[in-house]
Amino acid sequence: ATDLADYLAKKGLPFREAHGVVGRLVKKLAEEGRELESLSLEELRAFSPLFEEDALWLLRLEHAIHARTSYGGTAPEAVRHQLEEARARLAEEEA
Repeated sequence: ATDLADYLAKKGLPFREAHGVVGRLVKKLAEEGRELESLSLEELRAFSPLFEEDALWLLRLEHAIHARTSYGGTAPEAVRHQLEEARARLAEEEA
């Protein structure tokens, strides 16, 4: 959901307002027992006309995984690096 607030802020909406928009959206989904991925573009636009087609990618699990590239993140390259480091430490301890 944070990615949606960032998206709106990049479109020019003050972050505080963007956070409010996304908060209302998440509340509605929680009340309906729905996930972010279930939203259509029309539903997003009901909360803000700033949402465009590219916002739908932000709702997908794949985006959440690949977007976290920092150390300890979930992006495949970050995980690969963490595994390499862990294997190297394990090899040192076993030696």
